[in-house]
Amino acid sequence: MRVIDTVAEMQQQANQWRREGLVIGFVPTMGYLHQGHLELMRCAKSKSDRVVVSIFVNPTQFAPGEDFERYPRDLERDMELLRSVGVDAVFAPAVADMYPEGYQTYVEVEEVTRPLCGAKRPGHFRGVTTVVAKLFHIVKPHLAVFGEKDYQQLLTIRRMVRDLAMDVDIIGHPIVREPDGLAMSSRNVYLSEGERHEALLLSQALAEASRLVDAGERTAAALVSAAQRVLERGSRVRIDYAELRDAETLQEMDTLDRPGVLALAAYVGKARLIDNAVLRP
Repeated sequence: MRVIDTVAEMQQQANQWRREGLVIGFVPTMGYLHQGHLELMRCAKSKSDRVVVSIFVNPTQFAPGEDFERYPRDLERDMELLRSVGVDAVFAPAVADMYPEGYQTYVEVEEVTRPLCGAKRPGHFRGVTTVVAKLFHIVKPHLAVFGEKDYQQLLTIRRMVRDLAMDVDIIGHPIVREPDGLAMSSRNVYLSEGERHEALLLSQALAEASRLVDAGERTAAALVSAAQRVLERGSRVRIDYAELRDAETLQEMDTLDRPGVLALAAYVGKARLIDNAVLRP
């Protein structure tokens, strides 16, 4: 496994692989890897000849007061996990190489980033789309794999790729969960034992809404209210949002007459967790 820490070296390696006719698969991460990340890598490996994983805690997607400084980092542990799945190269650049002095260019997707996390975390998606666009130019992948847990992010990246005619195939991978249903996340490390138990309410809220859909409920307000009631059982849970949105456009829905994504965000202790489920009539 090759470890690359400069933009120039990564571009050189990518160019060489492309000249050899090899298909490059890419998984961008912020590190502190878990089994969910490894599943994305296995997916990329099954569809490509060379797999690149980036590890970069991107400062431009964190707002002031968010957890950029304390975001979990453990590069040595990450390297061991990457070797276990047969990754070919790790791109782990310095902030100064990704955003050199005088940097002033950003990529912004408009409509799909406005609700949900976009409304709660102003500027977040501008940081995401900027760093992903830059990573695509550096790694030069033929395909990139993103997890569906970050559902709005996945739609945003797909829209950016489509609108800017980027020659990258974007593959969404289903949410990877712990055996008890908790969606895997690097931020789960923030949870105490008691908070970890209450964090299960997110997946339980989605399951309750899915049960109601199976029973014939189609009113968006009823489905959202049912999910909120489950979340409110937790004394350590503070709801950030619970909304049903069109699964393709993230527009508001009054009735589940087409696929919709029930998107949840909640603070459990100091950890902000997100989860979602696509509901189909």
